[in-house]
Amino acid sequence: MVSLAQLQRLVVRRRTCSYLFVANRSFSSKTGVEFATRCAAVPHHTDKGDCEQSLANEGLAVPIMFGSTYRLKNADHGARLHSKEETVYADEDGWVYTRWGNPTNEAAARSIAALEGAKSSLLFSSGMNSITGALLSVLKAGDHAIFPHCVYGGTSELVHNYLNNFGIETTFVDSTNIEEYENALRPNTRVMYAESPANPTMRLTDLKRLAELSQNQTITNKRTYTIVDNTFSTSYHIRTLDLGIDVSIQSATKYLGGHSDVLAGVISSNDERYMVEAAKYQKIFGSLLDPMQSYLLARGIRTLDVRMERHAKNAQQIAEFLEKHEGVDRVFYPGLESHPDYELGQQQFRKGKGFGGMLSFLVKGGLNNAKFIVENLDVINLAVSLGSVESLIEHPSSMTHTMIPKEQREAGGLPDSLVRLSVGIEDPIDLINDLDQALKASLSLQNTEETLEASSAQ
Repeated sequence: MVSLAQLQRLVVRRRTCSYLFVANRSFSSKTGVEFATRCAAVPHHTDKGDCEQSLANEGLAVPIMFGSTYRLKNADHGARLHSKEETVYADEDGWVYTRWGNPTNEAAARSIAALEGAKSSLLFSSGMNSITGALLSVLKAGDHAIFPHCVYGGTSELVHNYLNNFGIETTFVDSTNIEEYENALRPNTRVMYAESPANPTMRLTDLKRLAELSQNQTITNKRTYTIVDNTFSTSYHIRTLDLGIDVSIQSATKYLGGHSDVLAGVISSNDERYMVEAAKYQKIFGSLLDPMQSYLLARGIRTLDVRMERHAKNAQQIAEFLEKHEGVDRVFYPGLESHPDYELGQQQFRKGKGFGGMLSFLVKGGLNNAKFIVENLDVINLAVSLGSVESLIEHPSSMTHTMIPKEQREAGGLPDSLVRLSVGIEDPIDLINDLDQALKASLSLQNTEETLEASSAQ
C-alpha cells in the first residue's frame, strides 16, 4: 500500500514535471529554425530525468497555471528557493510565488526570446511597465539618458513626470541624426533610447550606428545601454539585437498579441547581468504578466508570422493609394521611395518581408479635416492602440501624444494634420474604399467652407 507521504511525493514530482513542460522550448534561440516555425512551435518540456510524462500525452496548447503559490517538496526546498539570487527563468527547483515567476508566463517569454534571438525575455503587465522596467533597471539619481523628440506619449510622460523627479537627467534629440546622440553624451550617460520606426512619424533610427556609438564612445564613465522600442516592426521586420542593440522593448499588447485582448509588455536582451536587474525590478514592483494574459499572448504569437505578412502587404497598397490621393499632403511609410529614410529601411528591415503595418499621413486642410476623416470611416475603427487584426485609426496630437508639449511634438515632426493608421488584415480594397470616401468627403466639406467664407467676405 502507498503511504500518504509517498503519494504526496508522487503528486509533487508530477506537478514539477508539468511545470517543466511549459517552461522550455524545443529549440534554442540560436538554432537555424526559421521565424515562421518558431512562431508556430509549441513550448514543451526538456526531460530532466525525473519525469514520467510522455511527449505523446502532452497537450498542444500552453497550460494556464493560475496558482499564486506553489507546493514545496520540503522545508529545505523552500529555503533554497528563498535564498537564491534573482534569475530570469526558474531552475530545477521550480517556482515559489507568482509575483516572482509563473510557468505560463515563462513559456510565453521563452517563445518571444526565440523570435528575438535573445538569451532571455521578461513579460510585464503592460507595454509602459516594460518601458519603465527597462529604464529603471539601469538608471538611478544622478544618471543621464537621451531620448528622441518624437517618442510615444506615455514614454514622454514617464520622462518628464517621473524620471526627472527621481533626479535623472534627460536630453531630447533628433533620433534620425546619430550625431545628435553623440553630441548629447555626458560622463554620466547610461541610456540612449530610440523608437524605430518612430511613433507616429514612422521615421527610422540607424540602429547599427547607434549601437556602434555606444560600444566605441569614450565619454561616459560607465556602461551606456542602447534601449529600443521595437513595437511598430517587431522582430519579424527588424532584428534589433542582431544590429547590436542591448535591449529590445515591445508593447506585446500590439502585434505579438494581435487581437486587442491582451495588455502586455516584453523586454529582451542578451546581456545576462542587465536581465537579472530587470528581473529584480519585476519582482519588487509586482509587474509580472498574469497567467491568463500570458496564455493569450502565447496563443497570439503562434500566428504572428502570417499576420505580419498580411499587415505589411495591405499597408504597402494603402500607402501607395494615399500617396496619390488629392486629399493627402504626404505619406510616411518606409516602403515608399518618398520616405526620407527609405534607403535605411532597405538595410534595416528583413529582406522580402515588407515594411510593417503602420503608416501615417498628413491631411490637406489641417486639424479640422484630420479629425473629420478619423470620425467618418465605416470599416476602419476610430481607436488608439495598434497591431491588431482590425484596422485602427487615430489623431495623435489630440490623443496618444497630446501630453507632449506642442513645441516638442512639432520638433519631432508631428503636426496637428497628421493621422496614424494601423492597417489590419481585412481585404485591402475595403480599406482603400473606406479611406477614399472619407478623404473625398473632407475635401468637399473644405471646399464648401471656403466658398462660404469667400461669400461672406464680399
